[in-house]
Amino acid sequence: MVQGEWDDLRSQESGVRIQNGEGENANSRFKGSRVKTKRSSRLFEKAKGVIPGGVNSPVRAFGAVGGYPHFIQKASGAYVWDEDGNKFIDYVGSWGPMILGHAHPRVIRAVRRAAGSGTSFGAPTEIEVKLAELIRSLMPSIEMIRMVNSGTEATMSAIRLARAYTGRDAIIKFEGCYHGHADSFLIKAGSGAATFGVPNSPGVPRTVAAETLNARYNDLESVRALIDQRPSQIAAIIVEPIAGNMGCVPPRAGFLQGLRDLCDREGIILIFDEVMTGFRVAPGGAQELFGVRPDLTTLGKIIGGGLPVGAYGGKKELMAMIAPEGGVYQAGTLSGNPLAMAAGYETLKILSARRRLYAELEKTGRRLETGLRNILEKLGKPYTVNRVGSMFTLFFTEGPVVDYNSAKASDTGKFKIYFGEMLKSGVYLPPSQFEAAFLSSSHKKTLIQKTLSAAKHALERV
Repeated sequence: MVQGEWDDLRSQESGVRIQNGEGENANSRFKGSRVKTKRSSRLFEKAKGVIPGGVNSPVRAFGAVGGYPHFIQKASGAYVWDEDGNKFIDYVGSWGPMILGHAHPRVIRAVRRAAGSGTSFGAPTEIEVKLAELIRSLMPSIEMIRMVNSGTEATMSAIRLARAYTGRDAIIKFEGCYHGHADSFLIKAGSGAATFGVPNSPGVPRTVAAETLNARYNDLESVRALIDQRPSQIAAIIVEPIAGNMGCVPPRAGFLQGLRDLCDREGIILIFDEVMTGFRVAPGGAQELFGVRPDLTTLGKIIGGGLPVGAYGGKKELMAMIAPEGGVYQAGTLSGNPLAMAAGYETLKILSARRRLYAELEKTGRRLETGLRNILEKLGKPYTVNRVGSMFTLFFTEGPVVDYNSAKASDTGKFKIYFGEMLKSGVYLPPSQFEAAFLSSSHKKTLIQKTLSAAKHALERV
């Protein structure tokens, strides 16, 4: 689950009804298009009887864009196919991990080999050690690492460790930066730069929410104000070094270093949530790209090669506090699952051996960004394109988009039209304005041209 899922779930419809028994007109805005939804609509109706909202993560319900979610049958390279046989150029990429494209042959072979020896043991395996060593070699700030099963587990555990190390309770996060669905993170900032948190999900105790403070992304003064309000009480600052859960929003020059300096001065643990950016924007993640070292890093997505996984790591003096070496308890019966470890290890091996791949992704991203900007200029539409490497978002607002407030100024109605028109043209984007889209090494020049052609068509109709 990602930030836009929560916002869209509360502010948009969670879906639409079948307009006839077969779901033929379920996506009414697609009238006359070649997009078929008959089987997906039937599956969605069946799913709603056994799964809350018919989906296992809210944004999948297409609540922000209307119509029915497309139930995916298979994927390969830059393409996905749904249960109705529609084929799409995919820019979701399983929300980030498919940097090599779907079903990369080497990754698939690695998973098959691992599965041949057993799917789970609940015991240590060699591949855990090999993956940990490889991550450490690529991301030097991580001296020790603990594997977990999700990004939420990773961020939750990192916060607990920071609190134990500092003996403090409060944390600072940023509006629009999503760090999973642990209680400490489901906090709404309210108005003003330095607002104490209140829960924005039923079930989150106010006592927990009171220890989460919200600052504005890209605004160091809002962070300083919070620290001044709670002197010597802040255990950690957690941040997406490149925001991806309000759409792609890069850090301003000096923002990350400013956080590092504040943490050093105040004895605060700096946590980079690189679940999305780790090994995607550079071989060593966003911390390599911007030259700023955190104390702790949370990872996911790519280190599982698309299989469920998470991890947190950092300075040895911090990580040595974790059980069984130390007293900070954290456990996971299936942590270090051999299939996920095999997929992640093979993915990182490919990335570390093909470092030119990042230059290729940058070139592809620049081609797409430039093309979108040229289309917008020719059509006289003042929308905003944000991109860092292979992450990008087209915001339906006049720029710049630098934080949550400026992102939320986007016209979600226009995005809904754009999304539908792109889908009709065979391009599958994240079904929310407030999510980053992702490129892979399988998105070749011809696919970018097809995407730009579809975008021109779609933008003419917005």
